[in-house]
Formats: sequence, structure tokens, C-alpha cells
Amino acid sequence: MKTIIYKNTKISFTDEGKGTAVVFLHGFLENKTMWNAFIPKLSKKHRIITIDLLGHGETECLGYVHSMEDQADMVHAVLNQLKIRKVVLIGHSLGGYVALAFAELYPDNVKGIVLQNSTSRADSDVRKINRDRAIKAVKQNYSNFVRLSIANLFSEDNREKLAEEIEKVKLEALKTPLQGIVASLEGMKTRKDREVLLHFAPYPIQLVLGKKDSVLIYEETIDQIEGTKVELTTFPDGHMSHIENEMELMKVFVDFLKKV
Repeated sequence: MKTIIYKNTKISFTDEGKGTAVVFLHGFLENKTMWNAFIPKLSKKHRIITIDLLGHGETECLGYVHSMEDQADMVHAVLNQLKIRKVVLIGHSLGGYVALAFAELYPDNVKGIVLQNSTSRADSDVRKINRDRAIKAVKQNYSNFVRLSIANLFSEDNREKLAEEIEKVKLEALKTPLQGIVASLEGMKTRKDREVLLHFAPYPIQLVLGKKDSVLIYEETIDQIEGTKVELTTFPDGHMSHIENEMELMKVFVDFLKKV
């Protein structure tokens, strides 16, 4: 594990392997350890960097709101420190929103993007209301909020089958400080729509979705890639493709990295 100080805030990341730089960005209530199963194989041919986003894992909070732009600027600071210019970004959910913000702010630094269980669109009005409810709920009962949030990310068929893995994800999620959770919810609620990137990006983009994702309604999410060159991979499960469809997702990553 490595750290840098960015705006008086400790940022934690890992850096393994040589080759094309690939930056993995975790989702909400997750941290860089979610990618552990993928690093050994992928770092044989690539330089794999995993970063704890602001207010998650071992990275400290920067403020009351962590906007997607704040997160992207932080990722850029880590890459500057490592003297890396061009990267492939792979983002799960929130990590995908950060990847798109990075691509908008630093277009010359991007070689390709994988959006895993993520979307380029801003929150709908209903989602914004739900974010506000979530902020209230987590302030009232932190542990209950975290546990329920995690269980809902898996498809119903998998909740029993993957009980052990789900418990591990919950334990990691419970390391996320309250301030980090609130700052992310505020940041996601106010994020920009970046669908235009899917239409005009000069690099390859891959979208990975789960048919039974309870966070992103499948039909509404595939809508945004109509008329684009974005490649779609669909899995039959929920929001946690890196656990529910681990082997298949590894293949998606390997194939994508051959293209870039």
C-alpha cells in the first residue's frame, strides 16, 4: 500500500506490475480491496493501480461533499505522483461516475474506459430524493443502513448462495466513515450527466451490466448506448458483477485491455 498527501488529505493506493497503466476505481461503500481477486492475473501484463476514493477505505475525507470532479482531481494527483500520463480506467458504479468525470476533465490522459454496473447519466429526481433519504437513514442508524445497502446490491438468487462473500463485503463497507458516506451521497446526487462522452469519445468504452441490478434498471441503462460504439456485456445477475460473475468479468477485462 502506498500513500500521498493531497490537499492535506491522505490518499491510499496500490501500484503493481508493468505495462499499460490500468486504474481501478471502486464503488460506493467499497474500497480498493474489492479488486484483489483481479490483481494477480492482470498485473502480469499491465501496471495495475487501485485507489481508495475520498472518504473510503484508507483515504481520508476532503470535505462535506465529495463531487465526482473532486474525486477525479484526486485520481489525477495520484497519477501525477506516479508520473503516468495515459491510463485505462475501470470503475464500478460510483467508480464509473468518477472515471467519466476524469475523462471529461483530462481527456488526453484516457486510453479506454470500462463502466462496470455504472451509468453516464445524472441522478433522476426520484434518485435524488432517495439519496436524501439515504443521508437521513445513515445518520440515524449507520450499521443498519450499511448492511441493508450491501445486501440489496446482489440479485435475490445470489443472496443465499453468496452469503459468505456478502458478509465480507459488509465488513469492508462498515470501515467507511459516516462522513465519507454522506459526502459521496451528496456528490452522486449532484453529479453531471456525461452521456455525451459515450457518443464522442475517441477511445474504446465497454459497459458491463447486470440484468437483475436493483440499482440500475437494465432497460433504462442500455438506452444510453444506442447509436454509440460502446460495447455491452450483460450478465444475468445483480450490481456486483466482480463477485457474482467474477470469472466472466475477468475475461471482459482481459479482452478489453488487448484492444487498447
